[in-house]
Amino acid sequence: MLKRLRLKFVCISMALVTLLLDVLLGLVLHQTRAGLERESLRMMEAALHPPEGGMHPGARPDKGPVRLPFFTLVLEKDGAVRAEGESAVYDLTDGTLVQELAGAALASDRPSGMLPDYALRYLRGEPAGGAQRIVFADVSSERATMAQLWKTCLLLGALGFAAFLGASILLARWAVRPVERAWQQQRQFVADASHELKTPLTVVITNAELLQDARYDAATRARFAGSILEMSRRMRRLVEAMLTLARADCGGPSAELAPVAFSELTVQALLPFEALFFERGLTLESAVEPDLCVRGSAARLRQAVEALLDNAQKYAAAPGTVTVTLTRRRGRCVLSVASPGAPIPPETLAHLFERFYRADPARTGAGGFGLGLSIAEAVVRAHGGRMRAESAGGVNTFFIELDAL
Repeated sequence: MLKRLRLKFVCISMALVTLLLDVLLGLVLHQTRAGLERESLRMMEAALHPPEGGMHPGARPDKGPVRLPFFTLVLEKDGAVRAEGESAVYDLTDGTLVQELAGAALASDRPSGMLPDYALRYLRGEPAGGAQRIVFADVSSERATMAQLWKTCLLLGALGFAAFLGASILLARWAVRPVERAWQQQRQFVADASHELKTPLTVVITNAELLQDARYDAATRARFAGSILEMSRRMRRLVEAMLTLARADCGGPSAELAPVAFSELTVQALLPFEALFFERGLTLESAVEPDLCVRGSAARLRQAVEALLDNAQKYAAAPGTVTVTLTRRRGRCVLSVASPGAPIPPETLAHLFERFYRADPARTGAGGFGLGLSIAEAVVRAHGGRMRAESAGGVNTFFIELDAL
């Protein structure tokens, strides 16, 4: 799929580039040809109507006659044709050739045009005094110029196409990289979710099969039923956690945003955890600055705060003190949860908020699924804030930063 996406991106971009190159080079060729034709016609018009008493365009007073890329044929009333000027290509003393050129120019209904067989452009003047003048211009130099321009344009077009093709391939890889990363994360998410569901499903199926065995007494069968209930609740918690992440991925809090007393919310979230920390031999301390407010969903924000507290009570090293601090810094509410524990390597810090990720793989039985921090990060991100983690001096600290009201 990703290869097809990259190929489609390259094809579309190259189609647009090809169209753009064709238009630009076509305009260059058209404007150049039109400019050469205008200049030639202007020169022919000047030769068709020379100023009275002036010199012929084919002569210069300082150097005498010169050969110009045009010449003039004069048709007398008696049908005679005489040539004025000289041609570097045609012998104007050849009467037959002169008659053929004059006849070809007169055979057209248009006063000007091309004689492709002779590589000449002509311009007829109105008869004056019984004689008619026809100016012929040699277009071989124009054709050579246009041919060279065609070659140059084709070369530039090929080089430009090759350059844009390479750039499009690199750009396609860069543009598709987020999609590729999201695709890999989705596949990993499905694999991890399947792994988390596999164990409780196996327990449920096994206990259900044993429950149907009549050889077991009522107490044993009750134990089997209890295991089924416990694993079913565990799967429900996992499904609810994944639904929470799915709602966060859909773009923002599900509830309407409203002012939230974040200081009060934090204090209320701390109360249920005091007993849990005490049972694990941990001390919970807090320093909450009063009257701090943010805009968001109170239920979702409390879920994020509880996720940090739950993570601390699971992985903090006992005995020790877990410190919760809420302050206002530079227009933002900053909540930090610091707990003692083994240092977290920098390479691990970058993955802490990934789904189903556990910094300590051995702690798979800690009662969670590796989704708590992911849910908290998704909630905070949906509220326009950010989460980060630090580890220094045997203390691991998680931060939530939100815009203050």
